Amino acid sequence: MKSVSPKARAVSPKAGAGIAAAASVVIALAAALAVDSRLDRHWILRGITLVVALACAAVLLADNARKARVIIGLVGVVMFGVIFPVSSTTWSQPPEIKFALSVADDAKAAAQKQSASTVTIADVKAAAESRGGAVGTLKTDRSPTVRGADAYPLIIRAKQDQGRPWSCLTFVHGLDAKVRAC
Repeated sequence: MKSVSPKARAVSPKAGAGIAAAASVVIALAAALAVDSRLDRHWILRGITLVVALACAAVLLADNARKARVIIGLVGVVMFGVIFPVSSTTWSQPPEIKFALSVADDAKAAAQKQSASTVTIADVKAAAESRGGAVGTLKTDRSPTVRGADAYPLIIRAKQDQGRPWSCLTFVHGLDAKVRAC
């Protein structure tokens, strides 16, 4: 039985590590840019996962004498270079965030229709109520005061009678919306 010499491999270990590192960078950037610009893109978390993916690619580059190091490097590159960036992008828009983005679009359209340079709280309340939601916290016996309904950041609820989860909506520079979980 013939053994395959190291020179006969299709991709050298150094080239494979370089390809893994480059693919991790491309996937990280594409996943970050795929998120709506009005949302917090979790830059710190994305940066940390990219650094760990590059470290795992460096493990692949270093010493390939032990099979365990190769396996750990490959699993690390797949986890931190592919799975984490893609899943954080997929999970970046839960239903309450999608609702707040829709409210922001409607409120901005209403302000532009009135030729206003800023979106008012009344515009946001009207947009939320037209979609079946509400602005501010839910008034209950335990907390009778409504918070987040009078000033930015506004608390946006997807349903009138829903407590949590909700999202916070702020308009900066007049018409630019920023949405985050709160």
